[in-house]
Amino acid sequence: MKRERDGVGPEGDLAVRTHLPTPPAWMRWLPLLYVVAVLLLEPVTPVDWPVSFVLIALPLVTAFAHGPTAVACATVGAIVLEGLLAGTPCCAGRPVGYLWDRHYVAAYVCTALVGALGMAVAAHRTRRERTLADVRFVAEVAQRVLLKPVPHRLGGLALDSLYLAAAAEARIGGDLYEAVLTRCGVRLVIGDVRGKGLLAVETAGAMLAAFREAAHDEPGLPGLADRVERSMSRRAAQLGGSETGERFVTAVFVEVPLGEHVVRVVNCGHPPPLRIRPGDVRELDRGRSGPPLNLGMLVPDPFRVDTYSFRPGDELLLFTDGVTETRNADGRFYPLAERLASWGPLDPEKLLDRLHRDLLVYSGDQLQDDTAALAAHRLPDEPTASAEPAASTGPTTPAGPTEQQ
Repeated sequence: MKRERDGVGPEGDLAVRTHLPTPPAWMRWLPLLYVVAVLLLEPVTPVDWPVSFVLIALPLVTAFAHGPTAVACATVGAIVLEGLLAGTPCCAGRPVGYLWDRHYVAAYVCTALVGALGMAVAAHRTRRERTLADVRFVAEVAQRVLLKPVPHRLGGLALDSLYLAAAAEARIGGDLYEAVLTRCGVRLVIGDVRGKGLLAVETAGAMLAAFREAAHDEPGLPGLADRVERSMSRRAAQLGGSETGERFVTAVFVEVPLGEHVVRVVNCGHPPPLRIRPGDVRELDRGRSGPPLNLGMLVPDPFRVDTYSFRPGDELLLFTDGVTETRNADGRFYPLAERLASWGPLDPEKLLDRLHRDLLVYSGDQLQDDTAALAAHRLPDEPTASAEPAASTGPTTPAGPTEQQ
């Protein structure tokens, strides 16, 4: 399990070569430890009990973590060591004639046969690991195409994103997020597609495409949500089947207008965002959440916009239910708001890094659902280039929006 950052390879290069996973250290050192154990047992056992016979298994032990070449070397080494222990008086206390005893010759032949089998096993394991590495690499590329890294700075906001796939080998799922700069301000979305597998990934891609297009055209946030809703409904109808009405996406649409210290939210059945201030973590929820996308036909007015204060220094955290539904060993849900309040103010990158680590520790590295999060920090207002210093006759109070929740 790892946090997805801004590129798969150096400088975001997706065309880097895949690398085989590195086996654990104990597995790499196991052949040597096996030989050491044999050498320690041989002098203390009776001559009639040749412990060296267990060296027949050394090629297979080597095949667990090493390639065919290493297995071949281990096979030759095992045969040589068997011969030394069989016919060297100083090592095992046996006369030289034991070297060609039929039991030892049989051990040499068995070791060679097991070595050939170990080479085949190692070659097969290496091919499977290479295939798995290629599949994971393709999944990473697909994830990067689906979820492009958000800019670190956009329209007066500092941004960062987090994505964790519950299936570590897949690294791809149905959670989604995006941030775009429009003439109306910065618009954000985070969503969670119902279901798993390729259908969920395809649905997430279709929704992101609809959002990226509509975010620049729709003047209002409810209109943006409605347009994405219609796109999702058309796609569900095209798929057909008996579950058309159940193919839905929970989502939150957010707009941070330029030059205004407010944030507008349209919630479509999704966990509400959290606004983070020093000593205050608050859910941006007035209980007017609409239905998930593709279920908007169930209510007459599905998309209602709520406005909240969002001053410089404030931070917004959008997340999927994979965060709050993470459980510990006792079955308790992850207390996100409590954790955020205890950490204090953090910039988006540090906040999501800490959230990532804390989720893995809390769950015992056993996340059960895909997890996505998007953090947005409101930067201080930049002075206009045309502003002239003026003589001050007294303290002034900056004008700003009235505090809303």
